Amino acid sequence: MTGDARSRAGLDDLAAALGHNFADPGLLRRALVHSSLAGERGRSAANERLEFLGDRVLGLVIAETLLDAHPAEDEGQIAYRHTALVRKEALTRVARTLGLGEYLEMTGGEERKGGRENAAILANACEAVIAAVYRDAGLEAARSFILRNWEPLLADETSPEKDAKTRLQEWAQARDLGLPEYRYLDRSGPDHEPEFTVEAAIEGRGAARAAGPSKRAAEQEAAARLLRRVSGE
Repeated sequence: MTGDARSRAGLDDLAAALGHNFADPGLLRRALVHSSLAGERGRSAANERLEFLGDRVLGLVIAETLLDAHPAEDEGQIAYRHTALVRKEALTRVARTLGLGEYLEMTGGEERKGGRENAAILANACEAVIAAVYRDAGLEAARSFILRNWEPLLADETSPEKDAKTRLQEWAQARDLGLPEYRYLDRSGPDHEPEFTVEAAIEGRGAARAAGPSKRAAEQEAAARLLRRVSGE
């Protein structure tokens, strides 16, 4: 980073956009420090720990909201809705609406690679901001922030399409086959931008490999590839 973006618009402007007056502005600053700067400032200075916490806070708030909104649905139906609202695409949409990319701190190299528009980086920063609000003022403040910013997604929300792993499992069960198996094959890339390779397989029906920025993402893509393959048989 250039630390210019933050000084250019100012964290006060961002806090106003977030709708939260931070008692400890340092929490918001930390939420915006990308892991590419960890080598310069130390791992604890980056936003990864806040990102970890924000993911859990978001998951809790969305789960409670969905349980209240859909009392007649079972756990599986709620889980489908929940996945759609906490996944990277939802977080990235909120991050872009708030303009988080403008305030991120990262190395010049990361910025030149398009880091400010990178969906995964924006999603991670959004989770870190949720945690910053939570650490600054507690669960109710975080809940208020989440519901305010997820309101358009909740309004648009319909029963989401089942994810690839679920669809592959249902395909196998409908044919009395064994459950799909997932095998972790490799991890490559730097710590701040890893790539995981996973293989999905159904006994007697072959396998498919895929890579992604997390094991979960790689599993989903491998499942989607295998499903396309076996569905075409």
